Amino acid sequence: MWDRQVPELAKQWRVFRFDLPGHGGAPAYPAGSVGDLTARLLATLDGLGVQRFGYAGCAFGGAIGMELALRHPERIASLALIAASPRFGTPDEFRQRGVIVRTNGLDPIARSSPDRWFTGGFAAAQPAITEWAVQMVRTTDPGCYIAACEALAAFDVRAELAGVAVPTLVLVGSDDQVTGPAEARTLVASIPDARLAVVPGASHLVPVEQPAAVTDLLVRHFSTAWQPAFDSSTGQMAIPAAPVKPVLPATPPQPAPIAEIAPAVVEPQVTGRPDPYDAGLKVRREVLGDAHVDRALAQADEFSGDFQEFITRYAWGEIWDRPGLDRRSRSCVTLTALVAGGHLEELAFHVRAALRNGLTPGEIKEVLLQAAVYCGVPAANSAFKVAQQIIREETTPTE
Repeated sequence: MWDRQVPELAKQWRVFRFDLPGHGGAPAYPAGSVGDLTARLLATLDGLGVQRFGYAGCAFGGAIGMELALRHPERIASLALIAASPRFGTPDEFRQRGVIVRTNGLDPIARSSPDRWFTGGFAAAQPAITEWAVQMVRTTDPGCYIAACEALAAFDVRAELAGVAVPTLVLVGSDDQVTGPAEARTLVASIPDARLAVVPGASHLVPVEQPAAVTDLLVRHFSTAWQPAFDSSTGQMAIPAAPVKPVLPATPPQPAPIAEIAPAVVEPQVTGRPDPYDAGLKVRREVLGDAHVDRALAQADEFSGDFQEFITRYAWGEIWDRPGLDRRSRSCVTLTALVAGGHLEELAFHVRAALRNGLTPGEIKEVLLQAAVYCGVPAANSAFKVAQQIIREETTPTE
């Protein structure tokens, strides 16, 4: 994706690129969060002896860039966020995408990628690049793709952007329908030292669609972000600690260790069990989806509010959050119990939840067949009708 930028950048700087797990032929070791991926990247750079560097990331790569700047500010000297957002869509959207991939494979996502990534004119004029984009997605490891969806579903740094303390270029295509100019302006408004560049005639993959413009913007940003700054309080020039390159600069000298006797840290005493409500709300959202939970909480009133709090705290915080069974197993148990009780409305919610928890339609079918033996054919017959409708809705790719 960066082929057209690297030759120009490499004239001044040492440049490294990396693939996400299972993408581009990289080993398929799924990572469950943006933080996990950031830790892997830093481990790689540590192995290369790199301490401080500039970083450019597009889309998911932008999420990693924000994570680096927020959690490891001592490592980042300058940042470029391309087609990025502090929150990519909604958690429900990405978990739904994971359900589709688990059921249908990556082909439906791959075939729709050019529509999301390029303007119509570019896709028509560049069929080879369009086909490259399709094949790039089609050859990704499905498990790693689903893990990436889960990572983006949980990613939300909107409340933390003021903590990004490095010079930041926010770059976006004018026609980006995925993370467009509105998201870019949110980043610029919240990051203290950020500048916005809107590239006309480009959609989501700006480095591919408008390579010359992106190259020029990156070179200018990384060339100026580390220029000596004039300190008006002293009348002197403030020189950064070693000239920094967009990706990998020389390792700055390490200070000599200082021996120090630190006061003992007394950990606060925790008494009693923590309230499981917050954990329960988190699990409930992850399993049932934000839209369902928001609707249930919004409908609660003085009469039903206590019940919503009760099931959030005890059903989701106490039981669903226990470590003894994984969520797939808990979904199997729940589906069987709902069939036995004839609770078809709840069954519909939990068929969706089962898909989100990693069960395939074939596995849900097996659960219902097993339930038919022990809970009765009429109960299973009704359950199959409900589940069939939900599975169709959840696993049919959207155009």
